[in-house]
Amino acid sequence: MAEETVTQEKHSRLDSVIRSLAKKGFFLLVKAVDRYAPDKLLLFGLNFLDKRVPNRLISFAIRVVKKLASNRLRSMIIAAADEYVPDEVANSRKVCTVLAGVGKYIPDEIIPPDSTGRWENLRTKFHIPKLISSRQK
Repeated sequence: MAEETVTQEKHSRLDSVIRSLAKKGFFLLVKAVDRYAPDKLLLFGLNFLDKRVPNRLISFAIRVVKKLASNRLRSMIIAAADEYVPDEVANSRKVCTVLAGVGKYIPDEIIPPDSTGRWENLRTKFHIPKLISSRQK
């Protein structure tokens, strides 16, 4: 019984440290992107992804993620993003634009079934549109 309490306390402290570090790290990232990344550079990068990256390369990247990252790992990444990414990130227009521009290429088929709710939370939080069906082929 006492061992469980110690384990829970350690887990709680670790969770607190991770949240704090994530919040500080993301805060610095958002500040840097908002301050130093020009809109034209972000627009160029997103247009490059949309117009110049071939469909085959996007499909290949999706297949690689399916093979290399297990459902459990993908679930953990989605859970961490949902839990540890602070709201300040979602309030940054530039960061949300980049996340939405890249996130729209993530098909629902690679989202583990136990993470669909968290994925929908992330989609809503960062304004990520659904995958463009013509790019999936």
